[in-house]
Amino acid sequence: MKLLIFRTILIYLCVLFAMRLMGKRQLGELQPEELVSTILISNLASISIESEEVPVTASLIPLFLIAALELLGSILSFRSQKFFNLMSGRPKTVILNGEIDQDALRTLRLTTADLMEALRGKDVFDPRDVSYAVVETNGNLSVALRPEKETTTLADLRLNAERTQATIPFVLDGQILDDNLHWCGKDRAWLERTAEANTLLVEEILLLIGNDTEDYFLLKKQPRRPAGKEKP
Repeated sequence: MKLLIFRTILIYLCVLFAMRLMGKRQLGELQPEELVSTILISNLASISIESEEVPVTASLIPLFLIAALELLGSILSFRSQKFFNLMSGRPKTVILNGEIDQDALRTLRLTTADLMEALRGKDVFDPRDVSYAVVETNGNLSVALRPEKETTTLADLRLNAERTQATIPFVLDGQILDDNLHWCGKDRAWLERTAEANTLLVEEILLLIGNDTEDYFLLKKQPRRPAGKEKP
């Protein structure tokens, strides 16, 4: 009994340390590779607790190896958008201007019932009220309502809404989202003019969001700070 208690406490502490090592994202919505890592770690932990004949190191070594691989994957995903797309996929737009993209649903293997259930989880009961809905890489559905369907705020009462479409991303970490540009009546020529107006190359843009108006928000990439130096 004492051995069982000791093994349980030891494995618990090691799994807790491994999860902390893998970062806070592991505790929230999981990406596919993170879910696989979590399942494998839990199985390894249960084997060490239940099977006294199995040495503890037989589970600890692969446990920390999985944590190290997950950490390496996170670093590579941060540095390479292509690697992130390979491991986690890309967000997929399923509703645009109130119209459901059935091809996108087929690609994601989502039924209409699945989509409606996800919309109800966002307090949306009519797809026609949605300006832009996208299934994120972690499986969550993000929804932007049409301007006239959004909850009124004090700021809205003082300003007239000029846009007719939701604000959506055009560039993410230097990667151009051509479909989003097209949906808002823009093209790469507009994107290049916008980048040039800000004395930037497109690949130097971290985030560019906008809509069908000329209003946009642009954030350029910041150079990486040397190790050991903090922000002033």
